[in-house]
Amino acid sequence: MKAYIDICSDLGEGYGNYKVADDQALLEVISSANIACGFHAGDPRTMNAAVAQAVKMGVGIGAHPGFPDLVGFGRRDMELTPLEIITDTLYQIGALSAFAKAHGGSLQHVFPHGVLGNRVNYDRNYAEAFVEAIVKYDPSLIVMTDPGELANIAEQRGLKVAYSIYADRAYNEDGSLVSRSIEGAVIHKPEVVVERCLRMVLERKVTAITGKEIEIHGHTLVVHGDTAGSLELALKIKDTLKNHGIGVMPLGKWL
Repeated sequence: MKAYIDICSDLGEGYGNYKVADDQALLEVISSANIACGFHAGDPRTMNAAVAQAVKMGVGIGAHPGFPDLVGFGRRDMELTPLEIITDTLYQIGALSAFAKAHGGSLQHVFPHGVLGNRVNYDRNYAEAFVEAIVKYDPSLIVMTDPGELANIAEQRGLKVAYSIYADRAYNEDGSLVSRSIEGAVIHKPEVVVERCLRMVLERKVTAITGKEIEIHGHTLVVHGDTAGSLELALKIKDTLKNHGIGVMPLGKWL
């Protein structure tokens, strides 16, 4: 194998009778799952089902904590104290970990969701509180994130960091994701998505929304489960990577 990559997707993001993605089908394709923990999406039954299937399929289980914002799907900013961030994060990680333990599995990583995930990348106070929660709970957990404050502080505290790259999201020249409010932020053509994934993994390059080539490096490739045709897209990406000698497996097995 020339390289290894993890393919992950955000799952468990339904609520009650409402379903967002075909979690069971995606779990047959991806190697790691970021499972909502009830704050931005998810409920005990949804979490239980996602974890049970992940354990069955040998998929790495990750907590996907977000802001306490069910109505806004965790995509609205919130001003929280460090104590609130620590305790909210512990609450969500602990909840998902209980389901993992009940099904004979364990947590592999933690990946902050939505605006919380954006905020910890540039707000040092938020990042420090988020890392503190992980250190208090289990410092062996992998921190999945983008480059920024969270990654820096996690590494300084001795935590293992997995950098994420995005299959269908456009990048700015500085390596940040283009805001969803801007046209072209989400790439819809499957052939374009598959080709850029291959380049990001093999060449560590991607074309920014401005047309400029930028350097990029990641350990996990994020395929959004709520994107139309996400299952077929994940299959195409995985097959293409494997055909080019790239091994696809959970982070915990090679990082």
